[in-house]
Amino acid sequence: MTMMNIMVIGGTSGIGWALALHYLQAGHRVAVCGRNLDKIDTDAARPHPHLKRYALDVADAAAIDRALADFSPENTPLDLLIVSAGIYFNSRHHALDTDATMHLLTTNVSGLNHAFERAARRMLKPDAGPRRGHLVAISSVAGLLKDYPGASLYSATKRTVLSVCDTYRIALAPFSIAVTAIVPGYMDTARLRELNGGDARDKPFLMSEADAVRQITGAIARRAPLHVFPWQMRWMVALLNRLPTGLLTLRR
Repeated sequence: MTMMNIMVIGGTSGIGWALALHYLQAGHRVAVCGRNLDKIDTDAARPHPHLKRYALDVADAAAIDRALADFSPENTPLDLLIVSAGIYFNSRHHALDTDATMHLLTTNVSGLNHAFERAARRMLKPDAGPRRGHLVAISSVAGLLKDYPGASLYSATKRTVLSVCDTYRIALAPFSIAVTAIVPGYMDTARLRELNGGDARDKPFLMSEADAVRQITGAIARRAPLHVFPWQMRWMVALLNRLPTGLLTLRR
């Protein structure tokens, strides 16, 4: 096995942390980034003293630059960047004020672009070695829903994540740098349970965190352009997208 240098932005908790642990346990060199490093599970991290940790907001491009420069200095290639950072706010049921709107946009959209741009520059450096870099973004099946009157801003940001991935994939393909968009349905994370009163079992096609990690890491290993899971959720979204726009609006 070839050891990889892997950075996970939004990696201090949830599916980002689960992915970081997976790669640590496989023997790779891993860094996690997040706004609050106290979220890291210290017991799970204890067997991995070489785990790198960076306190940063994905919306802060300069902080991303500093973390990348420290983790991947000259002659140390960055092999894989996973951007799991994102926030959810159900704007279909709660009005967004200006601060909440900008927070959603800067985290889910411009933050991803900052991270991809900075990582791509490092992967394209002449001294980066053989081109094998890989950029990965965690989106959501909400991003597969077509736009319609009354659709949430969250869904719109996740559609933009898919567009950003498409753009970078086209731009970086000539340089053998892969870009993967991960599009999960409901994953049984602590955050999802928190948003649902401590129990998310009523969510359709709920997937365990361990199963989600297997799906995501499998897609990364294949360097898949797009991976949507579970398949039942993919078909449900396809069905919803066939409904007349008026019916979708009435579902609010």
